[in-house]
Amino acid sequence: MKPQKKLGQNFLINKSAIKKIVDALEISDSDVIIEIGAGTGNLTQEILKRSKKVIAIEKDKSLISLLRLKFQKDSHSLQIIEGDVREILPTLASKLKKFKVVGNIPYYLTGRLLRIFQELTNAPQLIVLTLQKEVAERLGAQPPRMNQLAVIVQLWAKPKIILQLKPKDFFPPPKVRSTVVQLKVKSSAERYNKEKELIPFIVCGFQQPRKTLLNNLSREYSKEKIKKVFERLNLTEKTRPAELSVEMWITLFEYLNS
Repeated sequence: MKPQKKLGQNFLINKSAIKKIVDALEISDSDVIIEIGAGTGNLTQEILKRSKKVIAIEKDKSLISLLRLKFQKDSHSLQIIEGDVREILPTLASKLKKFKVVGNIPYYLTGRLLRIFQELTNAPQLIVLTLQKEVAERLGAQPPRMNQLAVIVQLWAKPKIILQLKPKDFFPPPKVRSTVVQLKVKSSAERYNKEKELIPFIVCGFQQPRKTLLNNLSREYSKEKIKKVFERLNLTEKTRPAELSVEMWITLFEYLNS
């Protein structure tokens, strides 16, 4: 019997793909796994084979009932939480020492969830997300094809595409293609200590991506100062935001604010 579609969800049913997603979590005996949008528990079931502690978050009440029935024998290793992950995750993360995250993320939630991951005081070690293909590809972009999302995400994580999925891998088949991405979260020592201040600077630099970086940044800094810094960093007046690496964004920010 196939599951009914709930809250716009598309349930992953390809068993081989499910195993590859769990492989990408690199689960060890001590890992706590948070699953976002457990749905009908297909992925949950595979994770439980390898992890002693799984926390499944699901918003749909009827699916919660299904999950509790399906996994009634796994109550020692599975905690099911009903609610919105955007509200639950910050508090939940603060109570855990180490954890990893997995989930099939709806398009409308992607940006907000990525911001939440970045802002967590206690960040996950590893995140494996099933995202819309175009969004997943944007995350891993490199110069000269960088974008605002890629720069901001790569400040705190190292994205890697794991698997391309087909519509038939889901029930019901979605109209868009999906991609599985692994995000290895950087340690606090690896991360830039002024991330919060840097992000508005990146947003300003990408305000009009097709325009030059000089023009975009001139909204906040004098063109004379920008030109002097560009000269020191071997950038030209024609340089566009997509050409800069994450490291160069940090360096440029430091120079312009010194």
